[in-house]
Amino acid sequence: MTAQITAALLGLALAGSILYLVRRDHLHGPYALWWLIVAAATLVLGFVPRTIDWLAHLTGIAYPPVLPIIIGLSLILLRLLQLDIERSRQERQIRRLNQKLAILEEELTTLRRAMTSRTESAPRSD
Repeated sequence: MTAQITAALLGLALAGSILYLVRRDHLHGPYALWWLIVAAATLVLGFVPRTIDWLAHLTGIAYPPVLPIIIGLSLILLRLLQLDIERSRQERQIRRLNQKLAILEEELTTLRRAMTSRTESAPRSD
């Protein structure tokens, strides 16, 4: 019974922490949703511990305590994959922005040279 209460309290504390971080704008929507799902799963497993036994039987796992470890490791791997995809997208976006910035800087330099050459070659009315 103590493990159930501990798991339920951990789920509630995690959900509260996530909501606090979202409210303070330290954690954004899609990331918060992911963590709220983890908190809800922890809360459910705390209140209904037989869920693990049922899921283990359903999936054919003979030793039910291994199931949360397998699920946890799988979720960690999925999260890491998602982070790598997001980082790759951001790196591609940064590279494209750097290329656009270089093009704009070159155009600005060309325009400045054209302007200075026009002012230097223009006849003065003294």
